[in-house]
Amino acid sequence: MRRLALPVALLASTAATAQVAAPAPRTTAAAQPRVAFDERSFIIDGKPTLIWSSEFHPFRLPSPDLWRDILQKMKASGFNAVALYFDWGYHSPKQGVYDFTGIRDMDRVLDMAKEEGLYVITRAGPYVNAELSRGGFPGWLVNQRGRARSDDPEYMAAADEWLTRINAIIARHQLNDGRGTVILHQIENELALTTPSQSRYMQHLYDKARVDGITVPIFHNDQGRNGYWVPKSSTVPLTVPGPQELYAFDGYPGATCTVHNKVTKGAPAPDWGLYGEGARGGASASPKTPGFIAEFGGGWFDYWGSNGMYPCNAIQRGVGYQRVFYGTNIANGIAAQSFYMGYGGTSWGWLPAPVVYTSYDYGSAISEPRVLRDKALELKQLGQFATGVADLAKLVKAPPVTVSATDVQVYHDRNPDTDTRLLFVAHKPSTAGGDKSFTITADLPDGRYSFASELHGLDAKLLLAGYDLERQRLVYSTSELQTSLRRGAEDIALFYGRPGEKGETVLRFAAAPTVTVLDGNVASTWDAGKRDLKLTYAHNGLARVRIEGGKATLTLLIGEVKEAQRFFRPDAATLVRGPNLVRHATLSGGTLALTGDTTGGEPLEVWTGAGRVRWNGQSIATTRSASGSLVARTALAGPRALTLPVLTNWKSAPGSPETDPRFDDSAWATAAGGRNASTIRPPTGQPSLSMDGYGFHDGDVWYRGRFTGSPEAKTIALHYGAGGAGMLQLWLDGKLVGQHELPSGLPRPITTGVAEFALPAEASTPGEHVLSVMVRNNGHNWDLDSDEFHKEARGLISVSIARPGGISFAVPVAWKIQGKQGGEDLPDPVRGPANNGGQYGERMGWHLPGFDDAGWTAATVPAQTPVPGTLWYRTRFDLNVPKGEDATIGVQFGDPATPRSPGPGRYRVLVFVNGWQMGQFAANVGPQRTFPVPEGILNHRGRNTLALAVTGDGAPGAALEPVTLVTLHHVRGGVPVGTVTAPTTLSTPKE
Repeated sequence: MRRLALPVALLASTAATAQVAAPAPRTTAAAQPRVAFDERSFIIDGKPTLIWSSEFHPFRLPSPDLWRDILQKMKASGFNAVALYFDWGYHSPKQGVYDFTGIRDMDRVLDMAKEEGLYVITRAGPYVNAELSRGGFPGWLVNQRGRARSDDPEYMAAADEWLTRINAIIARHQLNDGRGTVILHQIENELALTTPSQSRYMQHLYDKARVDGITVPIFHNDQGRNGYWVPKSSTVPLTVPGPQELYAFDGYPGATCTVHNKVTKGAPAPDWGLYGEGARGGASASPKTPGFIAEFGGGWFDYWGSNGMYPCNAIQRGVGYQRVFYGTNIANGIAAQSFYMGYGGTSWGWLPAPVVYTSYDYGSAISEPRVLRDKALELKQLGQFATGVADLAKLVKAPPVTVSATDVQVYHDRNPDTDTRLLFVAHKPSTAGGDKSFTITADLPDGRYSFASELHGLDAKLLLAGYDLERQRLVYSTSELQTSLRRGAEDIALFYGRPGEKGETVLRFAAAPTVTVLDGNVASTWDAGKRDLKLTYAHNGLARVRIEGGKATLTLLIGEVKEAQRFFRPDAATLVRGPNLVRHATLSGGTLALTGDTTGGEPLEVWTGAGRVRWNGQSIATTRSASGSLVARTALAGPRALTLPVLTNWKSAPGSPETDPRFDDSAWATAAGGRNASTIRPPTGQPSLSMDGYGFHDGDVWYRGRFTGSPEAKTIALHYGAGGAGMLQLWLDGKLVGQHELPSGLPRPITTGVAEFALPAEASTPGEHVLSVMVRNNGHNWDLDSDEFHKEARGLISVSIARPGGISFAVPVAWKIQGKQGGEDLPDPVRGPANNGGQYGERMGWHLPGFDDAGWTAATVPAQTPVPGTLWYRTRFDLNVPKGEDATIGVQFGDPATPRSPGPGRYRVLVFVNGWQMGQFAANVGPQRTFPVPEGILNHRGRNTLALAVTGDGAPGAALEPVTLVTLHHVRGGVPVGTVTAPTTLSTPKE
């Protein structure tokens, strides 16, 4: 194939040491890019900037208006950037067919990020992994014989289709030309194969991005810090060079929860920056570019058959862990770190890879129902500090300090331009825990000082010294700075510490200042020789101190951790205390308009230059406090009562007519010559049965096989692929022979199996017999190791009918196949390729709200009598969520306290809400029983339709359990959300 000849050398910027990305070839006299970097920092608009980011996948939240909710919560939680994966398969049901409208409108999410003041890191693949089916590759790609993630011409032509489209979208949202806020762009992800073919492939991806107009610096994310695909500027031994300007890597240290949901201790936080070394030391693999962690553990994914680990994951990589591990990264001079995930969301429909089930909550800071977890409050403190103290964007090692305790360590760093010091204080090892009191002695910019500190449990501290705190000089503080701002002639700074711990803050003045304690117990002393003002106190509640006599009046707010977590910085000039969430602040005509969320009873206190305050459009009566803030006279109101309806008036209809020998399958495809590029092939002479070869890539697929009765027809062996916890049902002449399930309860599941059954005696009788086989495909494998694993067959692979000890495949079978209606030609492009599989009810539109179910039979839920095969249930219900309130409502099955249903019955449920497949409940597999449904999919003020496709073996206990609606999140506030418009009926149902 033709290679694009682009320069890969970095160009010098106007700053002598700064570097910028190589330009696209069509650039002639373009302005200097706004995004650059040197060996220590990212430089945005000429200023070193620490990138503090978290991951969000728009495809895991199919209600575009709620994308803004997530971005606002990220911004409010202290982040200045968001990382976005783009899922190729989400946009392309068929080669040459692409959709970037509606829930796939990526221009919209990039516009929102700009509007919400977030930088964007784009991650466009072609391969992304992300626990997606096929790792984000489209279904049609598995039929290619060309090797994926290589320079094979067939694969590269397909990848270029995608890249031409997604690169064009990204290119028009870059910070460099002011049209957007994209600052960094990723090509490929975790490419662990490094042959010459991959090297040529990487060069092509880089060249393609530049030709398509992407001008920001480009990187690749190296899985596990192997030193793969470093910039050519790196001379570190054992590294592999790539074409891009930056080196980035990922890591998920700190262990995971046990299978019984117990938090584990894990290894200490690693040094992957200033204190690391070598090709596998993280940032040390590329010493001439800034430290960049493209993914750092913000949780972990969960698997079929677990005990429901997301709540534990949120604790395992939550409060305390974040201070220790993310703080270690800051102390290592990591210039950009992005936490995976910030919001995990929902792998709705057939998005999940075999390694995960529907929920992709991940234990992230924002839960799947969009609730800010406690860990988000800690992240807000870390983020406000990391992004607010500009000197942290560029750090080098400073001289060692002395610590009185051998089981405590202090990383001492300095900014080479300002000499500001960072002292990162942690246990030694950092995960040791326990209670420790100690003294630190250090040579700091303003002299030699000794001060006491403490550590308790899993914790660490980020302390500043020698820092110009707005218009003040901070000598040091044993409290942690959260944020500071200038408000006219006054400076405000918020510090915090652990409840009850003693603290001291030392400030330098030209002359003795006047200290007024407005609230709390704070003592002060003046050292005339050093010109130091020392404040001593205990961290209890919120102390307020006014200091006058410096370059500006300083108001110090000193709180315990949870009190400081109540503060928000919605803009550069406003500090707000109290509400559950502050989204925006707008100053106009002396009035500060705030928007946000309340749960009820929260105070509201605002430091602002305005004289009046409005909250969510309502005027707030305030008084002026001694510390200069405006304080609401009454607490903010919370949400009103929300009563959810009981689900009644159920109707049902049998959904497996394919099992009837008389079923008309004349329109089905003959399963004989489908294209088969699978890594698992049928034996020589047997037909190609893999579902992908016939254009069926997701969900359930049906086969009907005809054979002539024979004395050989005693046993049947069905080799099939079905992903994680996949399953198969076999019928003979209308009667269930059996159900087979692949093993669950494994973090790396077994994805293929052989179902063996003894055939009924009827199979040996003369005449034609009909086999009906349903395979549930729970996703294609990822291609994490670049080994074509995503091409493993799905559906049937081969079927052998024989007698025990006889010749395999003794009885010929003629097969036909039917999957989702239309295959790659979608009858419902709005919901897209992941929404539906090949259940009869799906092909007939039973899942859609406009389907006429008047002829169905009245039913009760919970069901009393299990039936084999699939039975559909439908009901309708009305909601009336009060206006101006945000809620997440879920559909729940049985007892949420138990991950699996009792009894021997095996059944599963596909959950359709207003036509959208919002998840799969597997009663005997677990663990998920509650399925959040976002507003926009769910009509919060009107009629909704719930359709359930219940598939089971008919054994006792395999009947549908109670189904209820539950409130998972409810606040007063939120963002405006419209209904996601989608077809209500199918125009051409097909059996």
